[in-house]
Amino acid sequence: MSRSAEDLAALIRARAGAAPLRLGLVLGSGLGHIAGAVEGAAIPYADLPGFPHAGVSGHSPVLAVGMLEGVRVAVFGGREHYYEKGRPDAMRLPLAVLKALGAEAVILTNAAGSLVPGRGPGSLMLLSDHINFSGLNPLIGEASDARFVPMTAAHDPGLRAGLSAAAAAEGLALPEGVYAWYSGPSFETPAEIRAIRILGADAVGMSTVPEVILARFLGLRVAAVSVITNMAAGLSDEQISHEHTKAMAPLGAEKLERVLRRFLRGLAER
Repeated sequence: MSRSAEDLAALIRARAGAAPLRLGLVLGSGLGHIAGAVEGAAIPYADLPGFPHAGVSGHSPVLAVGMLEGVRVAVFGGREHYYEKGRPDAMRLPLAVLKALGAEAVILTNAAGSLVPGRGPGSLMLLSDHINFSGLNPLIGEASDARFVPMTAAHDPGLRAGLSAAAAAEGLALPEGVYAWYSGPSFETPAEIRAIRILGADAVGMSTVPEVILARFLGLRVAAVSVITNMAAGLSDEQISHEHTKAMAPLGAEKLERVLRRFLRGLAER
């Protein structure tokens, strides 16, 4: 664990209490309001030296630490993407801080485009696996042998089972699928979408995969859920844009919040 992660963890404990965390949540576009539901301290990223600025509209650069549905959590209201500064490891420090605060797992969320007919805006997808279509890796430059992280079961089966059960209890569909990471910030071309469909992708987005790799490197269990905001390029007549993504995200955000809250209530009972 880096010295800076330990120092930031101490700073956060001073403001939010010393009790260890059970879980972290990283929120994608249009989902930042969930951080406001946490009963505890809200700490701007600007107060945490080395934290990313999370400058994409639709993200809220605040770390909320406290209770949510009876579970002590840390909710990251936004993330820095590779396309902002060319840093695939941009979320390494926040995730290292989460580990230093005692968390054992993290749930990642994102907005994504669907490659599956009939799985359109407003639906959810639980990641069963991913394709690093960008070819970038947040562990490039890591000197230790810990960089050779096995990824066979990167998306934790136990967490996925818990999220699936929570969705079923809420009467919501949560199909599993494979997410492909495209670096952005430009959207994919129809030809690129055809290519990743052949490779086995069910959704595409510009985040999450670096954080999955970093989480496993740090020893955190990880699961991820996509909110589908559009059909991918060439699969519909809709005009894809970031404004469209932000407009469509709330359609699935309400469902995802219900799933997450039910999942946390289940954790609180254990």
